[in-house]
Amino acid sequence: MTIPDFQTIMLPLLKITGDGEKHRHGDVSAALAAQFNLSEAEINELLPSGRQARFDNRVAWARAYLKKAGLIENTSRGIFHITEQGLALLKSSPSRIDIKFLMKYPGIQEWHNKSTRIAGEKSKNPEDVKDEGAESQTPLEALVASYQEIGTKLSDDLIEQIMKCSPKFFEELVIDLLQKMGYGGSRIDAGKVTGRSGDEGIDGVIKQDKLGLDIVYVQAKRWSNAVSAQEVRAFAGSLGGQKAQKGIMITTSQFTPAAREFVEKSDRKIVLIDGERLAQLMIEHDIGVTKVQDYTVKRVDLDYFDYEQ
Repeated sequence: MTIPDFQTIMLPLLKITGDGEKHRHGDVSAALAAQFNLSEAEINELLPSGRQARFDNRVAWARAYLKKAGLIENTSRGIFHITEQGLALLKSSPSRIDIKFLMKYPGIQEWHNKSTRIAGEKSKNPEDVKDEGAESQTPLEALVASYQEIGTKLSDDLIEQIMKCSPKFFEELVIDLLQKMGYGGSRIDAGKVTGRSGDEGIDGVIKQDKLGLDIVYVQAKRWSNAVSAQEVRAFAGSLGGQKAQKGIMITTSQFTPAAREFVEKSDRKIVLIDGERLAQLMIEHDIGVTKVQDYTVKRVDLDYFDYEQ
């Protein structure tokens, strides 16, 4: 028995959760390994990075897709259960669940579109994706697509982890990120100027440059709900109280269209960073992430061979 791919794992995983109980990732992974009659060697086979078992990684990806489709949901860290939508799907007795099948769910469509947006491509119609086979992609295209998909999953995982952390930890995270981006000078300086805690976030000022020639007012909200125009308007008002013209507002969720429209018309320079952008910045500046593996793609250097015979 070879190790099944993550799409083959999706339906058996969902069936395990069909009892409606809460399940741990490790327990489900073990149950699936037994169901697929995997040997100890297959269970323990590592990815090329040497940091995670190949089968456990595939179970994690299967779980990620089912979660994005709304078929399962987390109840706490590492624990999840089936949703009403997942139970309804099982009652229909599907013969297989794979990416093509899941593309009918809005959550998967949004995830796909986010991947193509980050890649700088035009979002594809989900119906077109259904008809695309892996054989239609060149190896390089498949590599890029996989890289972007891993990136979007990492972004989602980062926000999920942030929401489980304390407000104080989120405060430190924001300080670390801004300092890595060049704000606040040294880490000690950054900590001093952003030390006033607020409700589920931070409120304070930070140096825009290492010399402190200008300051920026910072507000961060560890929220699940979208930040409204009223909240942004209040933030803009606080800038006046601080005699500041520049501000950064960071949230783990999103900003409403009205909130973004208000910023465009404001006479103050306000930058809005939503959860998606926050995660991208964390990945870009190596905050809360660790490198697993590097791959260098090479091609023939035609200049080297450009010589007269």
